[in-house]
Amino acid sequence: MSTLVTDDTPALGPDEPAGDGRKLRRERNRMAVVDALLDLYDQGNLRPSSTEVAEQAGLSPRSLFRYFDDTDDLCRTAVDRALERARPLLPIGAGPDDPLPDRVAALVEQRLRLFPAVAAAATVSRLESPFQPALAARLRSNRAHLRDQLRALFAPELRAMAPARADAVLAAADVLTSFEAHQLLRDDQHLSSPGAAAAVEGALLALFGQTTQG
Repeated sequence: MSTLVTDDTPALGPDEPAGDGRKLRRERNRMAVVDALLDLYDQGNLRPSSTEVAEQAGLSPRSLFRYFDDTDDLCRTAVDRALERARPLLPIGAGPDDPLPDRVAALVEQRLRLFPAVAAAATVSRLESPFQPALAARLRSNRAHLRDQLRALFAPELRAMAPARADAVLAAADVLTSFEAHQLLRDDQHLSSPGAAAAVEGALLALFGQTTQG
């Protein structure tokens, strides 16, 4: 259960103005509610009621809306927080000058670290984005960032292709390394993490013109 800061909790330092203390306490409480919602997501409850969120956070349902405009606002804030936590997982341990197999392996390793870490929030964002334009915009931006990573990582191969071919190959690589593809491989096709990695690596090497051996 998340820890809330109550009105009785000492929040001020010796030189901290009272107004700053109230702001700090409010932000702590906001994040306690967000963390409670993320805990519910991780437990598999992807559409909890406000009562369930309040219970997880240790406060009354009515007090939730002291900190958020509505449940959509809370949902967006929770997804943003989950993605911010995962930011250290975004770098890829290879660059465009590295050999193609090394780049492919590094990319797949990054996606297989990233996607499980954001699985619950990513699923919620896909469920809710048709009803929340702001969340849909965040989802488009996140997808564009991952696609830009591919464009930069495989720039040597893409530059060697005709523009139409390069666009098609980039689109295919984007699908192969997407969160949705990861879900299909792991949840629908029941591949192990090494099995999913091997499938995606082989497909990417074939796509960019290099076949695997053995």
